[in-house]
Amino acid sequence: MTILDDLKVAAPEPDLRRASAELLRLKEEVGRGPDPEATRRQHAKGKLTARERLELLFDEGTFTEIEPLRRHRASGFGLEAKKPHGDGVVIGWGTVHGRTVFAYAHDFRVFGGALGEAHAAKIHKIMDLAEAGGAPLVSLNDGAGARIQEGVSALAGYGGIFRRNVASSGVIPQISVMLGPCAGGAAYSPALTDFVFMVRETAQMFITGPDVVRAVTGEQITQNGLGGADVHAETSGVAHFAYDDEASCLEDVRYLLSLLPSNNREMPPAERSGDPADRRTDALADLVPADPSRAYDVRGVIEELVDDGEYFEVHEGWAKNVVCALARLDGHPVGIVANQPSVLAGVLDIHASEKAARFVSTCDSFNIPLVTLVDVPGFMPGVDQEHDGIIRHGAKLLYAYCNATVPRISLVLRKAYGGAYIVMDSRSIGADLSYAWPTNEIAVMGAEGAANVIFRREIAASDHPDATRAALVAQYKAELMHPYYAAERGLVDDVVEPGDTRRVLIRSLAMLRGKHAEVPSRKHGNVPT
Repeated sequence: MTILDDLKVAAPEPDLRRASAELLRLKEEVGRGPDPEATRRQHAKGKLTARERLELLFDEGTFTEIEPLRRHRASGFGLEAKKPHGDGVVIGWGTVHGRTVFAYAHDFRVFGGALGEAHAAKIHKIMDLAEAGGAPLVSLNDGAGARIQEGVSALAGYGGIFRRNVASSGVIPQISVMLGPCAGGAAYSPALTDFVFMVRETAQMFITGPDVVRAVTGEQITQNGLGGADVHAETSGVAHFAYDDEASCLEDVRYLLSLLPSNNREMPPAERSGDPADRRTDALADLVPADPSRAYDVRGVIEELVDDGEYFEVHEGWAKNVVCALARLDGHPVGIVANQPSVLAGVLDIHASEKAARFVSTCDSFNIPLVTLVDVPGFMPGVDQEHDGIIRHGAKLLYAYCNATVPRISLVLRKAYGGAYIVMDSRSIGADLSYAWPTNEIAVMGAEGAANVIFRREIAASDHPDATRAALVAQYKAELMHPYYAAERGLVDDVVEPGDTRRVLIRSLAMLRGKHAEVPSRKHGNVPT
């Protein structure tokens, strides 16, 4: 007998049932994770495991995992003795509200969720599938950064992720959910995506941690104080949303996905609305004071206009002087940008300009029409604003609107002064339709300021300067700031009564739904920075 014959005798007969049972046992072991104690530690921190998170994200029973048996090939520093299946990241796809979504989730129980070569290759794989499949990508981040033992291979893995983030930008929605630490270069991937969600206390993002900050600058600060959810949702603007727990966070991720198209070649998903398209909005006349100097909360206006009063505010805690929100009008998703008179009188400053510009660009990327509610006294004056670049930051919002090809409708609620009026999607920069309420004031500046400039000599020479100023202010208002001045010159398409606003917006958006805009032949524009 030959050696081959001996091997044939020694080898057990192939048995597919036995092999299948062994596969199921192995996959169950992989699904449970490295050991019960690691799971207990994860839960003790108030954190779910990777697969528990995926169960909350996807429709029940729809998640399909791929590459669960992959292992790293690294050696040295003890890695050759520790090669867990999955390598610390779970990847796959499923459905959210019946539509396909791709996702990857770091498993902090394995190497602290740190990224190595095999770990990165799995993420690259799912990112490529998401772009090829034309479906959103959700990343559930809970990792300790690059796997130090693998050196430059880990860093190269991050480079591949960043490159894919950029390639998919404006092509498929990319959503980052921060559920644990994210430090160093790892923080740049969420920053490149469309929306960032964070959970308070358990999630942090920073380039250099508290220990490095203390060593270099002497400043003492905690991880949450440096890069926690509230810091990024209210101060830095890195995070769009912040939550107290993972379940409510992931539920809102699902809600956001219901408002977005799968990719840039599709329209956002419409739903049948039970809110009548011709519903009167007479309450608006009481919500908005006619006096342009009186404050009010513009969110009440949004609530009255949109379907069932439901809207999803983006960056609610940051740059509060402008409101950006996703909502539905007659069942169709829209993006709403609104000045907020209850905060800083609704002026545009650096942060408000950046916030609105990013939101406009995101809506335009994914075919979401824009409705702009205008009540703006101008740009924020001040040395700090000028020195910090209000010109270039304000230009970002101007660029975003001018570059947008989706249907665009603006509505002047009360005042619209100076360059801020132009920037807030005026007809002159390409709004498809511009409306105004009958108390609107569209002008270079307020009447008092304008009269002081134009008539300063007459006022100075008057025996009764206060009376003369009042008379000249009234004259300026009557000649240049009456509600129909812009309409008479074709800069406003119509003056509408507040109670008819919802019907007018819905009919206008329906007419514009088939809009096609020619774009110039160019590699890309040069966005102001």
